[in-house]
Amino acid sequence: MNWKRIPSLHALRAFEAVARGKSFTAAARDLNVTEAAVRQHVRGLESWFGASLAERSGKGIVLTELGERLAAFTSESFLTLAHGIDTLMKSEQDRPVTVALTPAFAEIWLLPKLDSFWKEHPSIKINLLPSLQLADSSGEQFDLAIRYGRGKWPGFKAIHLASAEYVVVAKPGCFDLMESGDLNALKAYPWLFEDSRLEHRDWAEKHGIAFDAGTNRHYPSNSLVIAAARAGHGLSLQARALVQIDLELGILKELYAEENAPLAYYLLTQSDLRPKARAFGDWLVRQAKITC
Repeated sequence: MNWKRIPSLHALRAFEAVARGKSFTAAARDLNVTEAAVRQHVRGLESWFGASLAERSGKGIVLTELGERLAAFTSESFLTLAHGIDTLMKSEQDRPVTVALTPAFAEIWLLPKLDSFWKEHPSIKINLLPSLQLADSSGEQFDLAIRYGRGKWPGFKAIHLASAEYVVVAKPGCFDLMESGDLNALKAYPWLFEDSRLEHRDWAEKHGIAFDAGTNRHYPSNSLVIAAARAGHGLSLQARALVQIDLELGILKELYAEENAPLAYYLLTQSDLRPKARAFGDWLVRQAKITC
């Protein structure tokens, strides 16, 4: 687009207001500027075209032939622009709230609670983007994100949702285990791990547990790991937030808890949230407080 072939948009806007109201005074009031500014814009357009666009007639003005033609063009163009923007705004407002988060957090923590959100906001659609690749937020298209870490993500406001304190859990009654708080007593039992969970591998190696031991079982997702733990297949290392309900219901039993956990689940937001996204974010924070 060669903008040098088009007069100032401010001037065109001022002239459209003058042509619509047939008055410099009314145009100034409509645009919330001075009448002198409106007249200056119109004079600038007349210099551009090298011809008069409006002439005084009594207390008002009349448009010249050129002015009438320009008024038709500007009115149609601004109406088209306004209609296009309205369409885009409606499309943006109707767009689902997109939330990026890990599969396990989505399935275990969020999904069981979503029904209560829809009871409050039945018209808001939620689009979940579960992925393990959440380390870099740049370039991702989402309204909100639930991330696991220390609470520092440049460009985002991080709101604490749930503790990621590690606990070791197992099905009650399996392996004759009691909660002793002694991790060494648990090392000889079969463990259940997610294949790609590097932080769990690091934790296991740090605490003298062989991640790849033949007695251990590995699964492609943390949801399957928890399902295997519920079935009594072995011990599982989990963030407390992901097994809190299981512990409260007695489906799983806590055998060991790590103190002073530095990691947690955070809600990441930006300052320009849409109203629907803000409603969902506020609801998430309330749910986190209820769960805690």
